Amino acid sequence: MKGLTDWLLGLHGIAVYAMVGLLVFAEDALFVGFVLPGETAAVLGGVTAAVGHTALPVILMVVIGAAILGDTVGFEVGRFFGPRILESRMVARRKDKLESARKQLAERGGTAVFLGRFVAFFRATMPALAGMSGMRYLKFLAFNAAGGIVWGTAVVLLGYLAGNSYARVEKTFGRAAALVVAGIVVVAIVVWQVRKRRKEHVS
Repeated sequence: MKGLTDWLLGLHGIAVYAMVGLLVFAEDALFVGFVLPGETAAVLGGVTAAVGHTALPVILMVVIGAAILGDTVGFEVGRFFGPRILESRMVARRKDKLESARKQLAERGGTAVFLGRFVAFFRATMPALAGMSGMRYLKFLAFNAAGGIVWGTAVVLLGYLAGNSYARVEKTFGRAAALVVAGIVVVAIVVWQVRKRRKEHVS
């Protein structure tokens, strides 16, 4: 995770937009996307906007667009390849969590699609499960778009605020102090992601 952080923060402009968009898209589009750091990439995209490597409005549009498009692809993957995916070895190891996701989808419908956006495992699997369930695409799209807009805006702005802390400290106390703050912020983001994923594996 730290390698991804250092690498992304070293990129500028189009390279950042491309990599952040690709990671967010792939996490949502692939049924096994729960192994990809899409949310971390989105947060770091916000950091790059704060330090001037990207433009905030553009990185927001990239993350939100990739999230919505990725879920749409995931929906189609589930609709056409659902049974084969469920028979795969990687998915079989997470059978209990899949059943939990299916139950939520059956009980809450579109609301489950919206809420699933905020949990890594559900973010990766809910679109495909919705496709398998026969949910109408327009209904899925409405909740998918709402979730993508809220989630994308929140995670990018989280990174942007963290990055602004770096810029303010550098201006006031110098680069050394700013690097200390940046290190603390990055470690906090990584620890938050690791704890979140561990909690999801346990539950």
